Amino acid sequence: MARCKHYHVYVVELSNDVLLNARFMRSNPDYQPGKPCVYVGMTGLDPDVRFDKHKAGIQANRYVQEFGQRLLPEIYALYNPLTYDEARSLEVELGIDLRDGGFGVWQA
Repeated sequence: MARCKHYHVYVVELSNDVLLNARFMRSNPDYQPGKPCVYVGMTGLDPDVRFDKHKAGIQANRYVQEFGQRLLPEIYALYNPLTYDEARSLEVELGIDLRDGGFGVWQA
């Protein structure tokens, strides 16, 4: 039986105010000033719905709730939809790739 592809990876742009957070900065020692700060996640929901839930405080990541500005579909849309296992792996890989590119990255 084929696995259902209804999971998504998503990337949220965070405001630069997150750079004042010591924990965020400790997690991003190679952050390159001027590059975006982002949250990378995965969900079984539509990324727009999941972003709205973060902002409303429903099962929210505190960085997205406090600093989230908008989704960045230009980074993730080409990968979706995915199986659960694919999304779980891609979430990690995408975070690593963005961090290697100098982005500030937070993942749950």
